Amino acid sequence: MAKGKKADDGMKPENVLTVEQAPTETGARAMARKLLQPQLRNAATASTFAMKVLGDDVEKPGIMDFLDHVQKATAKAEGGDLAIASAMLASQAVTLDTMFTELARRAAINMGEYINAAERYGRLALKAQSNCRATLEALAKLHQPREQTVRHVHVNEGAQAVIADQFHHHAGGHQNEESAEQPHAAGTGAAGSSPAMLGHDAQGNGLPIPGDQGGEAMPDARRQGQRRT
Repeated sequence: MAKGKKADDGMKPENVLTVEQAPTETGARAMARKLLQPQLRNAATASTFAMKVLGDDVEKPGIMDFLDHVQKATAKAEGGDLAIASAMLASQAVTLDTMFTELARRAAINMGEYINAAERYGRLALKAQSNCRATLEALAKLHQPREQTVRHVHVNEGAQAVIADQFHHHAGGHQNEESAEQPHAAGTGAAGSSPAMLGHDAQGNGLPIPGDQGGEAMPDARRQGQRRT
């Protein structure tokens, strides 16, 4: 827009803050809710930085104009549209790379005579390079397909749930081997199943033991140093 153009030629900035008030809330609460809205606060902050690009002699957009853009962008992001996130990351990576090259150039200029200035410029250049790399990694991750973990739940006879993210199938027998070489499911092919222990009921009930098969009674303990009479 040329310098000196009036607002009625196309700008028409909107600076009147529109506050939606519910029937059950007061005007003060409606205003507080609006002022604490993330879109409004970020639009106000972004407008402060963005309007510096235009200078002082150009008519600028109003706060509601910035808020309208932020609300539309956040609505698209909530719906799964990541185009604005991709554009932001790509643009920031370009800016960071530009900062790196300029800071590296200044470090090279000061290298011979002003070593302290060269070191500072060099450190700033490496920071810009690191942030640029991190931004590109975030951009690549944004466009990569997401991995999903499928969790399988198996319920055995004793109402014992076995949860596994991945099953390994091994061909195994019933021989007694080292624990590191034993299969996950010995000879059954089902996760979480194993032969029942001796003297154990599969339903969880204790098995009776005949009285004549019990162990011998242990002798009473004696204190150390006590002699038999």
